[in-house]
Amino acid sequence: MNNTDIEKYRQMKKEAFFTAVALLALIVFWLLAGFGLSGVEASVFGVPLWAVCSTVGVWFFAVVLVKILLKFVFRDMEL
Repeated sequence: MNNTDIEKYRQMKKEAFFTAVALLALIVFWLLAGFGLSGVEASVFGVPLWAVCSTVGVWFFAVVLVKILLKFVFRDMEL
């Protein structure tokens, strides 16, 4: 499918915008997982829950966000 330059530019802007939104969501998740769980006394293998959620949890959340972006936002197009 051949896209005009304007259509390609609109798609690039859309992808950039939603990538920035995903980044902001990831930062909010990281802050909530780290600081929001800092008062919880639970631990995973001796590591505080806030540390696990703000590292491993953020990584898993980022993978989910990328899958969502790939499924709903990004589109394959010729350069």
